[in-house]
Amino acid sequence: MAKYTGATCKLCRREGMKLFLKSDKCYTDKCPFARRSYAPGEHGQGRKKISNYGIQLREKQKAKRIYGVLEKQFRNIYKRAEKMRGITGENLLKLLELRIDNVVYRLGFAGSRKEARQLVNHGHFLVNGKKVDIASYTVSVNDVISVREKSKSSEKFKTFAENPKTLPKWLEANAEKLEGKVVAQLSREDIDVPVNETLIVELYSK
Repeated sequence: MAKYTGATCKLCRREGMKLFLKSDKCYTDKCPFARRSYAPGEHGQGRKKISNYGIQLREKQKAKRIYGVLEKQFRNIYKRAEKMRGITGENLLKLLELRIDNVVYRLGFAGSRKEARQLVNHGHFLVNGKKVDIASYTVSVNDVISVREKSKSSEKFKTFAENPKTLPKWLEANAEKLEGKVVAQLSREDIDVPVNETLIVELYSK
């Protein structure tokens, strides 16, 4: 399975904002972006005039990096969004939000989407009682996401039970049972990522 193997913190520096890709470290003084908020590389501190295309490209790259998907995956998700009813840009964000790795992160089982993806790939989660170990799996309304019985003794999940997370209104969680549920359809207002999806649609429409 293809994955990004470079320095994670450089992605935040390249986009000029914290993307919160490394869990707790992003909230401390050790965060490299806090010390060097300019783009990486020899010319990172130079002033650059960005074209409209460049602005659109950066928005797409930002969305890819926040959700941890690669170019081919992202394009395929965009194609699905185009075929759905409604606004393509909003559909794109909804599909990204409904990936099981993102839902695991939103429920608080993991400190970052990268960690959530790893937990899913290692088979720690069930959807409606069936094991799902594919991070791109799309959940639906009324799906129940639970920790596998063998994994419940892990310190990672005990921490979840002791420190419940504030959830978006389309999710609910049961800390005792170590499970969560998709209880409503998403709307654009429910998605708090700093992405202008209109720019992404403009980029792919060229």
